[in-house]
Amino acid sequence: MRKKISLFLLVCGAGALFFIHCSSSSLGDQLQFGIHAAQKDLWDEAIFRWKKVIQSNPESASAHNNLAVAYEKKGWRDKAEEQYKKALSLDPNNSYIQSNYEKFKERPRSGEKENEKN
Repeated sequence: MRKKISLFLLVCGAGALFFIHCSSSSLGDQLQFGIHAAQKDLWDEAIFRWKKVIQSNPESASAHNNLAVAYEKKGWRDKAEEQYKKALSLDPNNSYIQSNYEKFKERPRSGEKENEKN
């Protein structure tokens, strides 16, 4: 009986590890997909992908940073600033995020490009 329980726990543990690996791989894919979309100026698609990452992993500083960049490109400064601050709170020593946020703050505030949605 103990052997069956041990085998069951081993199989469950391996399955959980596989699921975690696939899940984190999928999040990485979503991050990359968003980057490719952004490179093609498909900001709505990039936002969709990075929101999916944040939904699954709210602690992803890079997803918050990327989302901030996308919001900035859309002209949604308030949302962009919120995401930059969140990214920095998650990874305060990340020089890339710090640089993005500093550049964001230096840019003059102009009229909103579009109405802020979602």
